[in-house]
Amino acid sequence: MNLKISFISLIPAVMAPATAIVAQPESRPNIIFILADDLGYGDLGSYGQKKIETPNLDSLAAMGVRFTRFYTGSPVCAPARAILLTGQHSGQSQVRGNDEWGERGLVWNYRAMIADSTLEGQRPLAADTYTIGTMLRQAGYKTAVIGKWGLGAPHTEGVPNRQGFDYFFGYNCQRQAHTYFPVHLWENDHKVNLQNDTIAPHTRLKPGSDPYLEASYAPFWLKTYAPDIMFGRMTRFVKDNSNNPFFLYWATPVPHVPLQAPKRWIDHYVRKFGNEEPYSGNKDYFPHRYPRAAYAAMISHFDEQVGMLVRQLKELGIYENTLIIFGSDNGPSWNGGTDSAWFGSAGPFCSDQGRGKGFLFEGGIRVPLIASWPGKIGEGRVSNHVASFVDLLPTLAEVAGIAPKEKMQGVSFLPTLVGMPQPEHPYLYWEFPENGGQMAVMTGKWKAIRTNMHQGNLTWQLFHLGTDSLEANDVASQHPEIVRQVEDIVKKEHLPSGNPNWRYKVLGE
Repeated sequence: MNLKISFISLIPAVMAPATAIVAQPESRPNIIFILADDLGYGDLGSYGQKKIETPNLDSLAAMGVRFTRFYTGSPVCAPARAILLTGQHSGQSQVRGNDEWGERGLVWNYRAMIADSTLEGQRPLAADTYTIGTMLRQAGYKTAVIGKWGLGAPHTEGVPNRQGFDYFFGYNCQRQAHTYFPVHLWENDHKVNLQNDTIAPHTRLKPGSDPYLEASYAPFWLKTYAPDIMFGRMTRFVKDNSNNPFFLYWATPVPHVPLQAPKRWIDHYVRKFGNEEPYSGNKDYFPHRYPRAAYAAMISHFDEQVGMLVRQLKELGIYENTLIIFGSDNGPSWNGGTDSAWFGSAGPFCSDQGRGKGFLFEGGIRVPLIASWPGKIGEGRVSNHVASFVDLLPTLAEVAGIAPKEKMQGVSFLPTLVGMPQPEHPYLYWEFPENGGQMAVMTGKWKAIRTNMHQGNLTWQLFHLGTDSLEANDVASQHPEIVRQVEDIVKKEHLPSGNPNWRYKVLGE
């Protein structure tokens, strides 16, 4: 059945509600949101990547729309995921950093976590949190999250099943995801033990091992590769719910380090790239004989699974009634053996430490976004509409034809998807209380950034992205009127966090 689309209002305001109720209950589409982990703006062929092969994701871009100015909600994992699911930006989000809740005990001890599940996971979302899962489940969707969660430790109110998801399979804890061969994963509220021996994250080569021999790295490839078993559970969920609308949040841990990928893909890229120097593990995570080949292999294996999922949708006869959106949680990493500069993982932007993951410059927060929906989204389109993670909740509400029960900070970009007039944000706001303490505001072509706030800095850098997308020339002294506007936005959008770890003493908090 064709989707009936009608737009009631187009309100260009940050607090704008969903622009319309667009879907009749009997025609509600399936929705799949695929979130990569640390995949950069330039890691896909459709975004200019020349070395890594991503034909299936590139095909989705060719069949739909590719955004050139889409932004994550935060430059690291946990807050980005919280903002995605709740639609609350980082100045007001419950989760604003990667706080590992260390007062519980030995949370970084892998063996201790295996023995005591109360040491797993991150600080939980509150019990009454309104998430995309909550919203769509209340609307009659079957909901699932497969992959990495990171928003509430086991036995807390923050677990997926208490945050709007009928089914969960994957890593509860982002620290546990520092190996692709964990001892266990979680299925809803119980552990699923895997046939993997314990190997602690960040283990190095055994003393005396030859780093040029592949056999030296054998301890880092165990039996059950988590991305594959998670993919199997995901396709089962799709099959079991093919006769009713479903929302699938596929939060793959790929390509977050450590570098672990199937050998057939690594061999493919060794042939393509040639010999390379091994990675010793000196920048954390696991060592690897062929680090560049492994990074590319992880992405291509994941891309291959995207293609398998699309084929399943077609075989089930539900592809045409499924909206697929793909994005990444933040910019590319600079550690763990990745070579983001060699790959051009951040596209034209800088991926070095201080400019990539963990920072509010373009390399850390501008991410790919692709949307495909046969018959609804025109093929081969490119959009420069400025949007971010805060916009996903109102967008999916409008796609599903429902009104969110809470006031939203985002603006639905469904009009952009279907080729109709699109309301714009007057500005976007970010803060990140880690890595020295940071804030950023984007308004029009202007972007202001404040860093090192925990060292007492309150000075803004100002960049005109229309002429300086690489953020190389600070022109704050030339435009004091823009800086004043930025200050006014911060006063409106920043609320002190309930977590003392995420407060700004320089602001008197």
